[in-house]
Amino acid sequence: MIKSLYIKDFALIDELNVQFEHGLNVLTGQTGAGKSIIIGALNMILGERADTDVIRQGADKAIAEATILVGKNEWLKTFLEESAVDFSEEMILRREIRQTGSRAFINDTPVNISVLKQVGDQLVDLHGQHDHQLLLKDENHLAVIDQFDSVKPLLNAYREEFEKMRSLQKELRTLKNRERELKEKTELYQFQVKELEAAELNADEEDELNAEMNLLDNAEDLDQKAAAITEIGNGDEISLMDMLNTIKLHLEDMARIEPEFESYLQEITTARISIQETIHFAERYRNRIEFNPDRLETLRQRQAELNRLQKKYRRNIPELISYYNEIKTELNVAENFDLEIDRIEKKISAQAEQLKEKAIALHEKRISTGQTLSADIVTALKNLGIPNGRFEVDVAWRVTTNGWIEIDGQPIECLEDGCDDLCFFISTNKGEEPKPLAKIASGGEISRVMLSLKSILAKEHHLPVMIFDEIDSGISGQISEKVGREMRKLSEYCQIVAITHQPQIASQAHRHYRVQKSDDGERTTTRIEPLSEEEHIREVAALMSGEQITASALSSARELIERSEMRN
Repeated sequence: MIKSLYIKDFALIDELNVQFEHGLNVLTGQTGAGKSIIIGALNMILGERADTDVIRQGADKAIAEATILVGKNEWLKTFLEESAVDFSEEMILRREIRQTGSRAFINDTPVNISVLKQVGDQLVDLHGQHDHQLLLKDENHLAVIDQFDSVKPLLNAYREEFEKMRSLQKELRTLKNRERELKEKTELYQFQVKELEAAELNADEEDELNAEMNLLDNAEDLDQKAAAITEIGNGDEISLMDMLNTIKLHLEDMARIEPEFESYLQEITTARISIQETIHFAERYRNRIEFNPDRLETLRQRQAELNRLQKKYRRNIPELISYYNEIKTELNVAENFDLEIDRIEKKISAQAEQLKEKAIALHEKRISTGQTLSADIVTALKNLGIPNGRFEVDVAWRVTTNGWIEIDGQPIECLEDGCDDLCFFISTNKGEEPKPLAKIASGGEISRVMLSLKSILAKEHHLPVMIFDEIDSGISGQISEKVGREMRKLSEYCQIVAITHQPQIASQAHRHYRVQKSDDGERTTTRIEPLSEEEHIREVAALMSGEQITASALSSARELIERSEMRN
């Protein structure tokens, strides 16, 4: 239940703090007093869109906050934990609107508006006057049936199979699209595969090619320099090796006299060996040098071919190899499309059976739930002054030209919400056949159907709070008393907050609040105040007779209130 409502700098409200109670809480007041402003603030708390126009002139921000007792709500606890919000059995929902945007809080933790809305939907059902119009649209009727706990598991089971089918259908579409695209590219790919196969590409070839060409290009220079090294080392006249041998002999003699020359003797010995090895390597290397202009020309032609392919395909050699493998795979896939498509179609056929099974179970459950709902609404309508009312829920397969499943030989369209079209039919007069709900002309009858639905759903879902904004629109005084009586009975299951102009409904209140405007000469302000028992009587009388409260009106008001208390 809503324990308290705090509003500050919101439209005509400078600051308002009201405590609500269990049972039926009724708000009354003259037209324009600000009742709709309070509903607007509640809507804002529940996550609906908010406009900066609601900020009271001269204020920095508008604030609306509700403290709601939620009890042990496991779904809500889990949801809030996933949203990193602490759960408590007393929740504080807060919304702030500034010129720069809005902020939302749950238990003082900032949250996204979407989180606030999901929490609000679990705690409060706010029925505004526009909800009548929603009920008149056939496309909204399916959602009403699907709110029942008996339907939800079957709808969830259907949706699991639906998602599998949707995934398979997407896979098939993708495969067929690829088939069409590949058919257009097959000739090009075949040419490219042939060209790249003929090139016999190797990822390391370019480096190897450049290295070999470098050697062939510089063969003469390498030979000359290797020859020079050999000549220096082993020439006919005085050679480097002869000089090194002479130095070594002198150092040996000197080291026997002066030990300090020993280290230099070792170094010259090592150098002599290294130089000798270098000379020998140069001699052997000359024998390996290849003077082959034909080979060099062949390599240059190969290099030109590789450069041409890289420029043509705008890829380097490793990328060309990867591309070759890719298009070759594509061609293999193209050759096996029929097999792949056949495989997916077989899976789709098997999945269609699974989907059909769940669709039938959901269809039948909606029919049985609709029958139960129809009986309950007929009973509720009797209590609301429609003794001969008939209410029917028509559930029909959604027939199409190309559906995923077939029922009795007809293709059926499958959507995320199932395969059914659902429509409410009603007759409020004896002897008349039920017609679509949208055909009802009387707003009063629509109000009573809506109240009946809300009553049944409230008991089904155990919602903590239901708010009715002038649900009594278009109904007579006698019927209003019955509507008020039903609302009071409904308040045994959840807290009711109702805005009304009808004295017969106001008389049923467990707690009565008056909304009124005051003018201090400079600004107009909306305020709300709880009424005492005597004030409650006078307010009901005022609803009967207007500003001039007569003794007769007071007597009638007392009688109405006493009658409501006796019946309850």
